[in-house]
Amino acid sequence: MATRRDKLDADLAALATLSPAQLREQWHKVTGKVLPRVSPALLRLALGYELQAKALGGLSRASQQRLAQLGAAKTQTRSTSPGMRLVREWHGTVHIVTVGEDGAIRWNEREWKSLSEIARTITGTRWSGPAFFGLKERTAKEGRIAA
Repeated sequence: MATRRDKLDADLAALATLSPAQLREQWHKVTGKVLPRVSPALLRLALGYELQAKALGGLSRASQQRLAQLGAAKTQTRSTSPGMRLVREWHGTVHIVTVGEDGAIRWNEREWKSLSEIARTITGTRWSGPAFFGLKERTAKEGRIAA
């Protein structure tokens, strides 16, 4: 009995044998999206990605956000790393967030899901955590130089 991985391998190998018309047909079948105006070689690569994403799962939400950010070229966000301390003063109170060696985000003797959750708690409004703690900056194209 063929496994899901075996089927994926066979589908990927078959892409090399498809004509341009067959590739276009396969694109509509797999994605349901409008056909991009690209060469057959690039369409094969795009189809390969789409087949793998369907079978194995696509990019993580963080990767999708990072790619969208890079594509827009408006901001750049530095990621957190274990041992990092983020300090922000808000309305006269200093707030210190630490990133543990295990990657956990801690503030006020509690673990939090995200920097944004902490920023919203501190400010009472919807804030981007990376922006609030100075990890997200506009690129030079937008008027400021990213560090």
